[in-house]
Amino acid sequence: MNENINQWLNIQVYNNSLLQWLLAIGVALLILFSALFIRYLFRGHIKRKLENQHSLFWNASLTALKKTRWLFLLIIAITFASYTLELPTRLDSTINHILVIAFIIQLGLWLTSILRVSMDGYRQQQLEKHPSSATTLSLLNFIGRLLIWCMVLLLALDNLGVNITALVAGLGVGGIAVALALQTILGDLFSSLSIVLDKPFVIGDFLIVDDLLGTVEYVGLKTTRLRSLSGEQLVFSNSDLLNSRIRNFGRMYERRVPFTIGVTYQTPLAKLKMIPQIIRDAIESQQNTRMDRSNFKAHGDFALLFESVYYVKVPDYNEYMDTQEAINLFIHQRFEEEGIEFAYPTQTLYLKNNPA
Repeated sequence: MNENINQWLNIQVYNNSLLQWLLAIGVALLILFSALFIRYLFRGHIKRKLENQHSLFWNASLTALKKTRWLFLLIIAITFASYTLELPTRLDSTINHILVIAFIIQLGLWLTSILRVSMDGYRQQQLEKHPSSATTLSLLNFIGRLLIWCMVLLLALDNLGVNITALVAGLGVGGIAVALALQTILGDLFSSLSIVLDKPFVIGDFLIVDDLLGTVEYVGLKTTRLRSLSGEQLVFSNSDLLNSRIRNFGRMYERRVPFTIGVTYQTPLAKLKMIPQIIRDAIESQQNTRMDRSNFKAHGDFALLFESVYYVKVPDYNEYMDTQEAINLFIHQRFEEEGIEFAYPTQTLYLKNNPA
C-alpha cells in the first residue's frame, strides 16, 4: 500500500514529482490565505482608527486596501509556489511577467482609489464654500485617472517587450496636433482650473470687469457668468476674464469713504474752525466706522471746501449708504444749529452806472 502511494507520489509531471506539485499547491494556498487574513486584520484595524479619528490618510488607506484584489494575491501565491518547482525557463519567465503586469494593474487600482478619495474629501470641503468647483474637480479627477491608466498601459506594454518609444512619440505628435486644434477650448479649460485652484474670485463675489459689473453666479469649464445690477446675465470666457483687470469687491474688508463739503465764503472764521470737529463727531457717532481725517482743503470757485475721509468696517454697500446718510443728517442738523450755510453755485453781478 505504502509502495503504491510512493509510486503515485513520484509520478513525474513537467519534470516535477506529484509530491512536489502538491507541496507547491500547499505553499500557494498557505500564502493566499495568509495574505487574505492579513488584509482582513488591517481592514479591521483601520476601521477602528476611523471610528476614533476620521482622517484622509486612514480613509485612503482603507479604500486602497479594499481595492486589493484576491486575484492579485493569488498570482503572488502562485509565483512564490513556482519557486519550489523546476519549471521550463519560458514558463518561469511567463509567470514572472504575469506577476509584474498584475502588480502594475494593482498599483493603478491603488492610485486611482487614493486619488478618488482625496478628490472627494476636497470636494466636500469646497461644496459649501464654492459649489461651482465640483464640476472642475470632477474633471481633474477624470484627467488624473486617465493619466494613471495611460502609465499603467505603457508600463504593461513595456514589460511585454513592446517598444513604446515610437508609441510615445506618436502620441506626443498627435497630442500637439489636438492641442493646436483645440487651443481656445483648452485655454478656457486651464483658465477654469486656475480659477478653481487659485480662487481670484468665488461664487457670490461682486466684480467689476472693465466697464461691466455684477455678482458671480457660476464658474464653468469654459465660461464664468455674472448677474448685473440691472438684471441681465453677463457671460465671460474664462481666458478673457483672467486676462482682464478685475476689481473684486467681495474681498473688501473695509470701505474707504472720502467726501467733500462746501460752505459759503461768508462763514465766520470761528465757525470754520468748528466744522472739522462737527464732521468728526458725525462719523464717530456711527457704528462700524473709523475716522481718518477732516481738513479745510481749499478755497473753491464758490465755496470753502472741507475734505473728510473715514472707513466703514464692513464691506456691505447698503451698510455704507445707511452710514453715509446718517452722517449727512447729523452734519446738516449741526450746521442748522450753528448757522453755517452750505455753498452752492452762485454768481454775483456788479452793475456800474456810468453818467452820460
